[in-house]
Amino acid sequence: MNSKTSTLTVPESYPALLQDIKVRIRESQIKAALSVNQELVRLYWWIGKEIVMRQSREKWGSQVIERLCKDLQTSFPGIKGFSRSNIFYMRGFYSSYEIVQQAAGQLESPPEFCLDCLGGIMSS
Repeated sequence: MNSKTSTLTVPESYPALLQDIKVRIRESQIKAALSVNQELVRLYWWIGKEIVMRQSREKWGSQVIERLCKDLQTSFPGIKGFSRSNIFYMRGFYSSYEIVQQAAGQLESPPEFCLDCLGGIMSS
């Protein structure tokens, strides 16, 4: 091989291929982020549901929630979102859904929510 830098000739269709791939990568990144956010919303809804149900059935008080927050923060030290206020947001999130569900009829799973509308739990 020649010691001089060789020039690579690319086909005319190369720029279009590169652009298509870049667009597809960006679209996939957005879809992945939305999927993660959707799973977080489901998780927050489920946590809220469990707390509401156990408070009703087992007469939990705020001290149990305080302990839950501390235990979750200890178990998942690098993950934000399990503060006392966020756990209460999750509880409120489920309670609000429960009221809407009664008005809208029975649903087996949480509805798809506007993720931008959930700034309270999503941003902390």
